[in-house]
Amino acid sequence: MHGWILLDKPLGLGSTQGVSAVKRALREGGYAKVKVGHGGTLDPLATGVLPIALGEATKLAGRMLDSDKVYDFTIQFGVETDTLDAEGKGIAESEVRPTRAQLEAVLPRFTGAIEQVPPAYSALKVDGERAYDLARAGETVVLKSRAVTIYGLEILPQLAGGGGPSAQPMVEGRGGQPPRAAAAPPPSLRDGPPPRAVLGKDPDEITLRAHVSKGTYIRSLARDIARALGAVGHVTYLRRIKAGPFTLDQAISLDSLADAAKERRLEDICLPLRAGLDDIPALLLTPDQAGLLRQGRVLVGIAKDDGLYFALLGDTPVALVEAEAGSIRVVRGFNL
Repeated sequence: MHGWILLDKPLGLGSTQGVSAVKRALREGGYAKVKVGHGGTLDPLATGVLPIALGEATKLAGRMLDSDKVYDFTIQFGVETDTLDAEGKGIAESEVRPTRAQLEAVLPRFTGAIEQVPPAYSALKVDGERAYDLARAGETVVLKSRAVTIYGLEILPQLAGGGGPSAQPMVEGRGGQPPRAAAAPPPSLRDGPPPRAVLGKDPDEITLRAHVSKGTYIRSLARDIARALGAVGHVTYLRRIKAGPFTLDQAISLDSLADAAKERRLEDICLPLRAGLDDIPALLLTPDQAGLLRQGRVLVGIAKDDGLYFALLGDTPVALVEAEAGSIRVVRGFNL
Protein backbone atom coordinates (compact mmCIF):
# COMPACT_ATOMS: atom_id res chain seq x y z
CA MET A 1 0.00 0.00 0.00
CA HIS A 2 1.08 3.55 -0.75
CA GLY A 3 -0.89 6.21 1.06
CA TRP A 4 -1.96 7.54 4.44
CA ILE A 5 -3.57 6.12 7.53
CA LEU A 6 -4.78 8.94 9.76
CA LEU A 7 -4.85 8.11 13.45
CA ASP A 8 -6.80 10.01 16.06
CA LYS A 9 -3.92 9.58 18.47
CA PRO A 10 -5.16 8.81 21.98
CA LEU A 11 -3.81 9.99 25.29
CA GLY A 12 -0.71 8.09 26.35
CA LEU A 13 0.54 7.08 22.91
CA GLY A 14 3.70 8.53 21.37
CA SER A 15 4.04 9.22 17.64
CA THR A 16 6.57 6.43 17.19
CA GLN A 17 4.15 4.10 18.95
CA GLY A 18 1.54 5.16 16.43
CA VAL A 19 3.90 4.12 13.64
CA SER A 20 4.49 0.81 15.44
CA ALA A 21 0.72 0.24 15.70
CA VAL A 22 0.35 0.63 11.93
CA LYS A 23 3.30 -1.69 11.27
CA ARG A 24 1.74 -4.27 13.58
CA ALA A 25 -1.60 -3.93 11.80
CA LEU A 26 0.10 -4.55 8.45
CA ARG A 27 1.81 -7.67 9.83
CA GLU A 28 -1.35 -9.02 11.44
CA GLY A 29 -3.29 -8.46 8.23
CA GLY A 30 -0.69 -10.31 6.20
CA TYR A 31 0.17 -7.31 4.03
CA ALA A 32 3.46 -6.86 2.23
CA LYS A 33 6.11 -5.02 4.23
CA VAL A 34 6.32 -1.32 3.36
CA LYS A 35 8.11 1.69 4.72
CA VAL A 36 6.10 3.52 7.42
CA GLY A 37 6.64 6.97 8.96
CA HIS A 38 4.68 9.77 10.61
CA GLY A 39 4.05 13.27 9.39
CA GLY A 40 4.20 15.32 12.58
CA THR A 41 5.14 14.53 16.17
CA LEU A 42 2.58 14.40 18.97
CA ASP A 43 3.81 13.41 22.42
CA PRO A 44 2.02 10.91 24.69
CA LEU A 45 -0.04 13.60 26.44
CA ALA A 46 -1.14 15.16 23.15
CA THR A 47 -3.98 13.82 21.00
CA GLY A 48 -5.46 14.37 17.58
CA VAL A 49 -4.55 14.03 13.93
CA LEU A 50 -1.43 11.93 13.38
CA PRO A 51 -0.76 11.24 9.68
CA ILE A 52 0.99 7.90 9.12
CA ALA A 53 2.62 7.56 5.69
CA LEU A 54 2.94 4.18 3.98
CA GLY A 55 5.20 3.22 1.08
CA GLU A 56 5.82 5.99 -1.44
CA ALA A 57 3.83 8.42 0.70
CA THR A 58 6.78 8.50 3.12
CA LYS A 59 8.50 10.70 0.52
CA LEU A 60 5.95 13.36 1.46
CA ALA A 61 6.38 13.04 5.24
CA GLY A 62 8.88 15.91 5.32
CA ARG A 63 6.44 18.13 3.49
CA MET A 64 3.78 17.21 6.04
CA LEU A 65 6.13 18.23 8.87
CA ASP A 66 6.48 21.64 7.21
CA SER A 67 2.73 22.13 6.79
CA ASP A 68 0.57 24.40 8.91
CA LYS A 69 -1.51 22.93 11.75
CA VAL A 70 -4.70 23.74 13.66
CA TYR A 71 -4.97 23.16 17.41
CA ASP A 72 -7.61 23.56 20.09
CA PHE A 73 -6.08 24.34 23.46
CA THR A 74 -7.05 25.44 26.94
CA ILE A 75 -5.13 27.95 29.06
CA GLN A 76 -5.58 27.47 32.80
CA PHE A 77 -4.96 30.80 34.54
CA GLY A 78 -3.42 31.18 37.96
CA VAL A 79 -0.20 29.18 37.70
CA GLU A 80 2.68 29.09 35.22
CA THR A 81 4.68 25.86 35.25
CA ASP A 82 8.26 25.20 34.21
CA THR A 83 7.08 22.98 31.35
CA LEU A 84 4.20 25.36 30.49
CA ASP A 85 1.75 22.46 30.81
CA ALA A 86 0.13 20.35 33.50
CA GLU A 87 3.15 18.08 33.86
CA GLY A 88 5.40 20.72 35.32
CA LYS A 89 6.04 22.40 38.64
CA GLY A 90 4.54 25.79 39.42
CA ILE A 91 7.03 28.63 39.07
CA ALA A 92 4.71 31.65 39.20
CA GLU A 93 1.22 32.39 40.54
CA SER A 94 -1.28 35.17 40.02
CA GLU A 95 -4.81 35.94 41.15
CA VAL A 96 -5.53 37.80 37.90
CA ARG A 97 -8.35 36.29 35.83
CA PRO A 98 -8.89 38.10 32.51
CA THR A 99 -12.32 38.95 31.18
CA ARG A 100 -13.55 38.02 27.74
CA ALA A 101 -13.26 41.64 26.64
CA GLN A 102 -9.63 41.75 27.76
CA LEU A 103 -8.90 38.51 25.94
CA GLU A 104 -10.55 39.69 22.73
CA ALA A 105 -8.51 42.88 22.91
CA VAL A 106 -5.18 41.10 23.26
CA LEU A 107 -5.55 38.31 20.69
CA PRO A 108 -4.80 40.52 17.65
CA ARG A 109 -1.30 41.02 19.10
CA PHE A 110 -0.73 37.29 18.63
CA THR A 111 -1.90 36.92 15.05
CA GLY A 112 0.20 37.30 11.94
CA ALA A 113 3.98 37.10 12.04
CA ILE A 114 5.23 37.08 15.63
CA GLU A 115 8.41 36.29 17.54
CA GLN A 116 8.19 33.44 20.01
CA VAL A 117 10.63 31.98 22.56
CA PRO A 118 10.27 28.16 22.58
CA PRO A 119 9.76 26.36 25.91
CA ALA A 120 12.85 25.21 27.80
CA TYR A 121 11.24 21.77 27.76
CA SER A 122 11.42 21.27 24.00
CA ALA A 123 13.34 19.07 21.57
CA LEU A 124 15.43 21.95 20.26
CA LYS A 125 19.17 21.47 20.61
CA VAL A 126 21.50 23.64 22.67
CA ASP A 127 25.20 22.94 22.05
CA GLY A 128 24.26 19.52 20.71
CA GLU A 129 22.00 18.58 23.63
CA ARG A 130 18.21 18.46 23.69
CA ALA A 131 16.80 21.40 25.63
CA TYR A 132 14.45 19.18 27.65
CA ASP A 133 17.38 16.98 28.76
CA LEU A 134 19.26 20.03 30.02
CA ALA A 135 16.14 21.40 31.74
CA ARG A 136 15.44 18.08 33.47
CA ALA A 137 19.05 18.04 34.66
CA GLY A 138 18.42 21.34 36.41
CA GLU A 139 20.39 23.51 34.00
CA THR A 140 19.16 26.94 32.96
CA VAL A 141 18.08 26.80 29.33
CA VAL A 142 17.96 29.99 27.29
CA LEU A 143 16.54 29.62 23.80
CA LYS A 144 16.52 32.25 21.08
CA SER A 145 13.26 33.68 19.83
CA ARG A 146 12.05 32.50 16.46
CA ALA A 147 9.70 33.87 13.84
CA VAL A 148 6.42 31.98 13.45
CA THR A 149 3.07 32.84 11.92
CA ILE A 150 -0.33 32.62 13.59
CA TYR A 151 -2.82 32.58 10.74
CA GLY A 152 -5.87 32.60 12.98
CA LEU A 153 -6.72 32.67 16.68
CA GLU A 154 -10.25 32.49 18.05
CA ILE A 155 -12.13 31.86 21.28
CA LEU A 156 -14.08 28.61 21.35
CA PRO A 157 -17.36 28.05 23.18
CA GLN A 158 -16.94 26.17 26.45
CA LEU A 159 -19.30 23.92 28.33
CA ALA A 160 -19.65 23.64 32.07
CA GLY A 161 -18.85 20.26 33.59
CA GLY A 162 -16.77 18.71 30.83
CA GLY A 163 -15.78 19.09 27.23
CA GLY A 164 -17.39 16.03 25.65
CA PRO A 165 -15.74 12.94 24.21
CA SER A 166 -13.00 14.82 22.37
CA ALA A 167 -11.99 16.94 25.34
CA GLN A 168 -9.16 14.84 26.69
CA PRO A 169 -6.45 16.63 28.68
CA MET A 170 -3.28 16.91 26.69
CA VAL A 171 -0.22 18.99 26.15
CA GLU A 172 1.64 20.02 23.06
CA GLY A 173 4.13 17.57 21.59
CA ARG A 174 7.68 18.00 22.79
CA GLY A 175 9.80 15.64 20.68
CA GLY A 176 11.58 12.97 22.67
CA GLN A 177 9.10 12.71 25.54
CA PRO A 178 10.20 9.63 27.52
CA PRO A 179 7.85 6.68 28.04
CA ARG A 180 7.50 7.50 31.74
CA ALA A 181 5.20 10.40 30.89
CA ALA A 182 2.86 8.18 28.89
CA ALA A 183 2.77 5.53 31.60
CA ALA A 184 2.19 7.90 34.50
CA PRO A 185 0.34 11.11 33.64
CA PRO A 186 0.29 13.77 36.33
CA PRO A 187 -2.47 13.25 38.92
CA SER A 188 -4.43 16.15 37.46
CA LEU A 189 -4.69 14.30 34.15
CA ARG A 190 -5.60 10.81 35.38
CA ASP A 191 -9.31 11.37 36.00
CA GLY A 192 -10.39 12.38 32.54
CA PRO A 193 -11.35 15.77 31.13
CA PRO A 194 -10.85 18.78 33.39
CA PRO A 195 -13.90 20.93 34.23
CA ARG A 196 -14.55 23.45 31.48
CA ALA A 197 -15.50 26.92 32.70
CA VAL A 198 -18.15 28.95 30.96
CA LEU A 199 -16.32 31.93 29.53
CA GLY A 200 -17.63 34.95 31.37
CA LYS A 201 -16.24 37.34 33.93
CA ASP A 202 -12.85 36.35 35.35
CA PRO A 203 -12.82 32.72 34.09
CA ASP A 204 -10.23 30.31 35.42
CA GLU A 205 -9.60 29.02 31.90
CA ILE A 206 -10.30 29.70 28.26
CA THR A 207 -10.15 27.51 25.18
CA LEU A 208 -8.84 28.80 21.88
CA ARG A 209 -8.35 27.53 18.34
CA ALA A 210 -5.06 28.40 16.66
CA HIS A 211 -4.10 27.97 13.01
CA VAL A 212 -0.31 28.11 13.04
CA SER A 213 2.79 27.70 10.92
CA LYS A 214 5.37 25.00 11.42
CA GLY A 215 7.64 25.56 14.41
CA THR A 216 4.94 27.17 16.55
CA TYR A 217 4.81 26.07 20.19
CA ILE A 218 1.32 26.24 21.62
CA ARG A 219 2.70 26.19 25.16
CA SER A 220 4.70 29.33 24.43
CA LEU A 221 1.67 30.95 22.81
CA ALA A 222 -0.42 30.21 25.91
CA ARG A 223 2.29 31.56 28.21
CA ASP A 224 2.63 34.78 26.23
CA ILE A 225 -1.13 35.39 25.98
CA ALA A 226 -1.50 34.95 29.74
CA ARG A 227 1.39 37.29 30.47
CA ALA A 228 0.04 39.92 28.06
CA LEU A 229 -3.16 39.86 30.11
CA GLY A 230 -1.24 40.53 33.31
CA ALA A 231 -1.82 36.94 34.39
CA VAL A 232 0.04 33.63 34.25
CA GLY A 233 -1.14 30.30 32.93
CA HIS A 234 -0.32 26.93 31.42
CA VAL A 235 -1.79 24.51 28.87
CA THR A 236 -4.09 21.82 30.26
CA TYR A 237 -5.71 20.66 27.01
CA LEU A 238 -4.54 20.46 23.44
CA ARG A 239 -5.93 18.62 20.44
CA ARG A 240 -4.59 18.78 16.90
CA ILE A 241 -7.61 18.96 14.65
CA LYS A 242 -5.82 19.56 11.33
CA ALA A 243 -2.38 18.74 9.93
CA GLY A 244 -1.73 20.00 6.42
CA PRO A 245 -4.69 18.82 4.30
CA PHE A 246 -5.77 16.19 6.86
CA THR A 247 -8.61 16.80 9.31
CA LEU A 248 -9.84 15.08 12.44
CA ASP A 249 -13.00 13.76 10.79
CA GLN A 250 -10.79 11.63 8.52
CA ALA A 251 -8.92 10.05 11.44
CA ILE A 252 -9.62 6.63 12.96
CA SER A 253 -9.12 5.14 16.41
CA LEU A 254 -6.61 2.44 17.27
CA ASP A 255 -9.53 0.04 17.77
CA SER A 256 -10.74 0.72 14.23
CA LEU A 257 -7.19 0.17 12.96
CA ALA A 258 -6.97 -3.19 14.77
CA ASP A 259 -10.39 -4.28 13.49
CA ALA A 260 -9.48 -3.39 9.91
CA ALA A 261 -6.26 -5.43 10.20
CA LYS A 262 -8.09 -8.48 11.52
CA GLU A 263 -10.61 -8.26 8.68
CA ARG A 264 -7.88 -7.61 6.05
CA ARG A 265 -9.42 -4.36 4.91
CA LEU A 266 -6.66 -1.87 5.71
CA GLU A 267 -6.86 -0.71 2.10
CA ASP A 268 -10.35 0.56 2.90
CA ILE A 269 -9.04 2.95 5.56
CA CYS A 270 -5.83 3.91 3.74
CA LEU A 271 -6.19 7.23 1.98
CA PRO A 272 -4.46 7.43 -1.43
CA LEU A 273 -1.04 9.01 -1.76
CA ARG A 274 -2.62 11.95 -3.54
CA ALA A 275 -4.62 12.80 -0.38
CA GLY A 276 -1.45 14.33 1.04
CA LEU A 277 -1.38 16.69 -1.92
CA ASP A 278 -5.03 17.72 -2.03
CA ASP A 279 -3.99 21.35 -1.72
CA ILE A 280 -1.88 21.11 -4.89
CA PRO A 281 -3.37 21.23 -8.43
CA ALA A 282 -3.06 18.17 -10.64
CA LEU A 283 -0.98 18.08 -13.82
CA LEU A 284 -2.14 15.42 -16.28
CA LEU A 285 0.66 13.86 -18.32
CA THR A 286 0.98 11.98 -21.56
CA PRO A 287 2.79 8.62 -21.42
CA ASP A 288 5.87 10.20 -23.03
CA GLN A 289 5.93 13.04 -20.50
CA ALA A 290 5.53 10.60 -17.62
CA GLY A 291 8.41 8.54 -18.95
CA LEU A 292 10.70 11.59 -19.11
CA LEU A 293 9.83 12.67 -15.56
CA ARG A 294 10.46 9.15 -14.27
CA GLN A 295 13.93 9.42 -15.75
CA GLY A 296 14.44 12.70 -13.91
CA ARG A 297 14.27 14.75 -17.09
CA VAL A 298 12.89 18.28 -17.30
CA LEU A 299 9.81 18.97 -19.39
CA VAL A 300 9.90 22.20 -21.38
CA GLY A 301 7.27 24.25 -23.11
CA ILE A 302 4.55 23.51 -20.55
CA ALA A 303 2.10 26.39 -20.23
CA LYS A 304 1.49 26.34 -16.48
CA ASP A 305 1.69 29.01 -13.81
CA ASP A 306 4.77 28.74 -11.62
CA GLY A 307 4.33 26.57 -8.53
CA LEU A 308 3.91 23.01 -7.34
CA TYR A 309 1.80 20.41 -9.16
CA PHE A 310 0.84 16.79 -8.61
CA ALA A 311 1.77 15.03 -11.85
CA LEU A 312 -0.45 12.09 -12.85
CA LEU A 313 -0.58 9.57 -15.66
CA GLY A 314 -4.24 8.71 -15.62
CA ASP A 315 -4.88 7.83 -11.96
CA THR A 316 -1.25 6.89 -11.26
CA PRO A 317 0.88 9.38 -9.31
CA VAL A 318 4.15 10.11 -11.10
CA ALA A 319 5.77 12.94 -9.17
CA LEU A 320 5.43 16.11 -7.19
CA VAL A 321 6.78 18.65 -9.63
CA GLU A 322 7.54 22.35 -9.80
CA ALA A 323 6.68 24.56 -12.74
CA GLU A 324 8.93 27.52 -13.44
CA ALA A 325 9.14 29.62 -16.60
CA GLY A 326 7.44 26.95 -18.71
CA SER A 327 9.60 24.09 -17.45
CA ILE A 328 8.59 21.20 -15.20
CA ARG A 329 11.10 19.53 -12.90
CA VAL A 330 10.68 16.70 -10.41
CA VAL A 331 10.65 17.56 -6.69
CA ARG A 332 9.67 14.06 -5.50
CA GLY A 333 9.28 11.10 -7.81
CA PHE A 334 7.07 8.11 -7.02
CA ASN A 335 7.94 4.54 -8.00
CA LEU A 336 4.43 3.43 -8.90
